[in-house]
Amino acid sequence: MQPENIYLSPAKLNLDLRIIGKLPNGYHALESIFTLIDLYDTLKIQPRNDTQIVLHTPTVGVPTEQDLTVRAATLLQHFSGSLKGVDIWIEKRIPMGGGLGGGSSNAATVLLVLNHLWGCGLNQQQLIDIGVMLGADVPFFIFGQTAFARGVGEQLQAIDVPAQHYVLVRPEAHVATPKIFAHPDLPRNSSSNPNPTWVNLQPLRNDMQAVVLQDYPKVQAAFAELAKHGEPRMTGSGACLFLPCESVEQTQEIQKMLSESLQSWCVQAIDKHPLYPLLSNR
Repeated sequence: MQPENIYLSPAKLNLDLRIIGKLPNGYHALESIFTLIDLYDTLKIQPRNDTQIVLHTPTVGVPTEQDLTVRAATLLQHFSGSLKGVDIWIEKRIPMGGGLGGGSSNAATVLLVLNHLWGCGLNQQQLIDIGVMLGADVPFFIFGQTAFARGVGEQLQAIDVPAQHYVLVRPEAHVATPKIFAHPDLPRNSSSNPNPTWVNLQPLRNDMQAVVLQDYPKVQAAFAELAKHGEPRMTGSGACLFLPCESVEQTQEIQKMLSESLQSWCVQAIDKHPLYPLLSNR
């Protein structure tokens, strides 16, 4: 890849995730703290003079027209009336299906970048409205900063969170999100917090965690290993787990003690999305 037209697409963690109930449309109502972390996919996004949307790095097993980046560009064309196209390349570093939001982040990056490169002029809320059509996590990445989310993730407000480092691990397991949402033991009646602050939400938790640990032994084993060093939590519906730490040195020491079979990273929270400056008309 060349330096020009290269964009970073960050992963996310759910520092807290509670299921408040069910919405009239059948989806679960959630409340969650989202934070961005410095684990990135890299996208090259090159405008075209025709209307074609070309993904040069398709994911095996995913039809190109169903790829979130292609769907994002297609929706932006539709809602903005743009007659321009795009070439897209994706270099993946964020593991797929782990609750880190990589695909959603890629879609948001495409929306933010093409809104700028195509000169669409949509504001942040208009991009969020498009993003929610693509997935529940996409609006957060467009919001672009640490947030408290309600609904299915589309109702966002900024929240102050202490700066933290994390040991992030990926167990060798794929957690099926629909299965977890349908699980008979899943808590669905957590209390809504009318005044969400870092202090008011303590102790943090993930309402999906117990049923995932119950049904996925490899996630349970990774959790037990991390728990030797602190209080780990799961992000999203899993399978990735994270352990809050006070310093990068602490994350590195803990990472050295983990089993070599566990894929792991030392990461830290980032305050703003790398593309946040593109939202000058937010």
